[in-house]
Amino acid sequence: MARDEGAGAGTVLLAFILGAVSGAAVALLYAPASGNETREYLGEKAREGRERAAAAAAKGREMMDQGRETLSSAIERGREAYQQARARENA
Repeated sequence: MARDEGAGAGTVLLAFILGAVSGAAVALLYAPASGNETREYLGEKAREGRERAAAAAAKGREMMDQGRETLSSAIERGREAYQQARARENA
């Protein structure tokens, strides 16, 4: 008897992506605009997407830097507290 554990998350994601791509292809085929207008539109959207991706990457780098600084400062404060506690014990 075979066990069916259901579709994994990867399978569901792949099905969603394939559906989105095929839907976009059909929409382009039935678009009321001419080929040149469609290419210009797609180029504009691609540029907007690149700009958004660059902005998101910059924000991500900024957040990583901030997190790194926060972690470094917390480690330094922990070291200082440890050294102060050891100094009190030895005194």
